Amino acid sequence: MPFAVYLLALAVFAQGTSEFMLSGLVPGIARDLHVSVPAAGLLTSAFAVGMVAGAPLMAVLSLRWPRRRALLAFLLTFLLAHVAGAVTPGYEVLLASRVVAALANAGFLAVAMATAIGLAPPDAKGRATSVLLGGITLACVAGVPAGALLGEVWGWRSAFWAVAAALVPAIVAVVRSVPAVPAVPADLGGPTVRGESRALRNPRLLVLLLLGALVNGATFCTFTYLAPLLTVATGIGSGWMPAMLALFGLGSFAGVTISGRLADVRPIGLLVGGGVALAAGWAAFAMTAGEPALAIVLVFVQGTLSFAVGSTLISQALYAAADAPTLGGSFATAAFNVGATAGPWLGGLAIGAGLGFRSPLWVSAALVAAALVVAGAAYPIGRAPRGVVARP
Repeated sequence: MPFAVYLLALAVFAQGTSEFMLSGLVPGIARDLHVSVPAAGLLTSAFAVGMVAGAPLMAVLSLRWPRRRALLAFLLTFLLAHVAGAVTPGYEVLLASRVVAALANAGFLAVAMATAIGLAPPDAKGRATSVLLGGITLACVAGVPAGALLGEVWGWRSAFWAVAAALVPAIVAVVRSVPAVPAVPADLGGPTVRGESRALRNPRLLVLLLLGALVNGATFCTFTYLAPLLTVATGIGSGWMPAMLALFGLGSFAGVTISGRLADVRPIGLLVGGGVALAAGWAAFAMTAGEPALAIVLVFVQGTLSFAVGSTLISQALYAAADAPTLGGSFATAAFNVGATAGPWLGGLAIGAGLGFRSPLWVSAALVAAALVVAGAAYPIGRAPRGVVARP
C-alpha cells in the first residue's frame, strides 16, 4: 500500500478525533458559553448534518480540482474552523464553525477515498479503505480520550487547539506525498458531474448504501448510549467508562484490519457471516447486559464486527461506483452519516418510551436484521449485487 495512503489516514485521525471528542466536552462548553447542556449537545448534531449534506455537495464542488489541491483546501478549512471555535466567546460562532468543519471533513473524506483507491492497486480497494478508516478507529482509541483529558485539565478550548495542531503535519504530509497530478479537463475525458451521477444510478450501489446506513445506524445507536448502558444495566463503575470506550475502539480497529485482509478476496463470507454474527451479538448483549464479564467481551466483539462489516460495505460500494470514484465516496460517506444520525435518534426514542437502557441494543439488532433482509431480497439483482461479489 503506498505510503501516501497512510498519511491520508493521519488526517482522518485528526478529523475523527474532532467528530467524536465533543461528547466529553459538552458540560464544559455549556458552562463556559452559558448555554444549556442540550444546546451544547446540538453541536454534535450540527456536525452530523453537515457531514450528510456536505459529502455530495463538496464532492461536486471539487470534482474538477486536482486532488492534492482539494485535499489541502479541505484540510486548511477544517483547521481554520477549529481555530475559530477555540477563540470564539459566543455559542453561535462555535455552532457555525462545527458546520463548516463538517463540510470540510465530508469533502476531504470523499476526495481522500478517491485518492487512496487511485493510488492503491486495482484489486485493493478494501485495503485502502481499511487504512483510511483505521484513522477513525484510532481516534476512538486514543484521540477521543486524549481530547477528554485535555478538556478536563485545560478546558474544552485546548482540545480544539490540539486538533488544529494535529492537522499541521497532515497538511505537510499531503503536500509532500500526494502526487500533484493536474485535473483532466472534461472535454478530454475528465470527470463530470453528469458522468459520475450516471454511474451512481447502479441499483447495486444504492443497495450497498442502504445496507451501510443500517449497519452504521446500529453501531452508533448502541455506542451513543454505551456509558449509561454499562453503568446502569451492567453495573460497571463510571470510572471504567474511558476504558470501555477505548475497548470498543480497539475492537473497531481490529474490525477494519480484518476487513482490509478479507474485503478484496472474500467479501461475501465476511458480509454474510459477519452480518449474522453482528445481529446475534447485539441480541445476546441485550439479553446478558446484566453480566459484567460478558458485557466487557461483547463491547470488544461488537466493535470488531461492526467495523469489519461496515468498512467492507464501504469498499464494496467503491467497487460498485468504479466509474464515479469521487461522488461514490461522497455518497458512501453520506450514507454512513445518515446511519450515525438516525441510530442514536432511534435509540433515544426507545429509551424515552421507558424501555430502559438495554433497548438501544435491541434497536441495533433490529437494524442489522433489516440489513440482512434487504441484502437477501436484493441478491437476485444480477445474481449478486456487484458490490457484494468476490474480487479476484
